[in-house]
Amino acid sequence: MTSRPPVLVASDLDRTLIYSTAALGLRVPDAEAPRLLCVEVYESKPLSYLTETAAGLMAQLAAETWFVPTTTRTREQYQRVRLPVPTPRFAICANGGHLLVDGVSDPDWQAQVARRLADECASLAEVRAHLVAAADPAWLLKERVAEDLFAYLVVERALLPDEWVKELGEWAQARGWTVSLQGRKIYAVPKPLTKSAAMREVARRTGATLTLAAGDSLLDADLLLAADHGWRPGHGELADTGWTAPQVTVLPEAGVAAGEEILRSFIHAAGRHPA
Repeated sequence: MTSRPPVLVASDLDRTLIYSTAALGLRVPDAEAPRLLCVEVYESKPLSYLTETAAGLMAQLAAETWFVPTTTRTREQYQRVRLPVPTPRFAICANGGHLLVDGVSDPDWQAQVARRLADECASLAEVRAHLVAAADPAWLLKERVAEDLFAYLVVERALLPDEWVKELGEWAQARGWTVSLQGRKIYAVPKPLTKSAAMREVARRTGATLTLAAGDSLLDADLLLAADHGWRPGHGELADTGWTAPQVTVLPEAGVAAGEEILRSFIHAAGRHPA
């Protein structure tokens, strides 16, 4: 860490900093395609990538700031990602449900989250039962629960009726939950379960005087709003809906090129923070 006041960078991972083959969005001739670094292997197959340029930028960022990976992934899913930096001191998993400190979930934070969920929204059991009952086997591929905190469906996107997602969102809204459609996954997440709350806790612990964030999905919106400045790429759920906010920069880049630009933006903003 440098001598400048602490800067906290809380960034989403999937489709923000790391990309699956389908999400790379390469729009250049093959001979001009960037060199890629695989950062995740699952079931013996390469799954997620960033460019070698992005890897260098991430290493610089991690050396100069509190770099905090911030993801909806479960702890197990996050821990199979091998970012090209030393293991971050803090990481946020399960959409804020788990705050990892040196790779271990913080029990005090778990207790805080459990109290909020019990007090402020319908139970996971009620929401999960509704999801299963309302889904159509014609397009439902899988139904899953993540960390006993939230639920999601894996669907055949081409067969999924748009109206179904809208109706589910309205039903969930009345019960203190939110619905997000990301690729082939429909997430149902309790409103109190937020990345922003966990980011604020890390800022408190580190004494950060500047918070920066990036993300592409509806589940990242609260994170972007809570940060001093945020960035979103030119793809994803937020881009599809035209979402923005005064402190959020909308980048024209999409796909893996956006990951590079987000990292450059983080480094530039952190470097301008007064010493």
